[in-house]
Amino acid sequence: MSNFFKTRIIIVEDNKAVREGFALIIDSINKYFVVNTYENCEDAIKNINKDKPDIVLMDLELPGMSGIEGIAKIKKLMPKVDCIVNTVYENSDLVFQALVAGASGYITKNSNHTELLEAIDEVIDGGAPMSTKIAKMVVNSFQKNPNSPLSARETQVLELLAKGKSYSLIADDLFVTKETAKSHIKNIYAKLQVNSKSEAIAKATEERLI
Repeated sequence: MSNFFKTRIIIVEDNKAVREGFALIIDSINKYFVVNTYENCEDAIKNINKDKPDIVLMDLELPGMSGIEGIAKIKKLMPKVDCIVNTVYENSDLVFQALVAGASGYITKNSNHTELLEAIDEVIDGGAPMSTKIAKMVVNSFQKNPNSPLSARETQVLELLAKGKSYSLIADDLFVTKETAKSHIKNIYAKLQVNSKSEAIAKATEERLI
């Protein structure tokens, strides 16, 4: 099978033994081709246009740029590339951050060769290999915080504010007076302990209140 038709994979891993071991396993499968291996993100990103990978196997803890930052940069340059995280931290916040940055899934460093190849197959088929615990963290991150200090109406007001609407437009949208809209915003600032619209939006986004 010509390399031209194979799934192109690059490996970013600072541990030489792990890097070479993974390359050996992946290259033993006819439909895959390890284009290149790197010990840091900077070199991988520098050569990304030349390597044209379909999949990047990415370590998280690397010298220099972190794997999370590397994934975000690669996804910006090549949105269609799938990044699979290779990590020792199976259920940590780092894995979660990597998924938020654009990773398609992850495997752990102690995965055997079958698990590694299954993860690659799964990603090619549009899946996302990850543990149920991490999957739950991802789902929860998209849900609003149930412990929000804001009332349902205040949340509505803040969401409209985040969309760039003026006090007058918010009042029109919610069929209230401009004074009522202003009063809601004042209460939001007090509850969130902020002094401006941008601070309120930033805090509400960070704490998943909107």
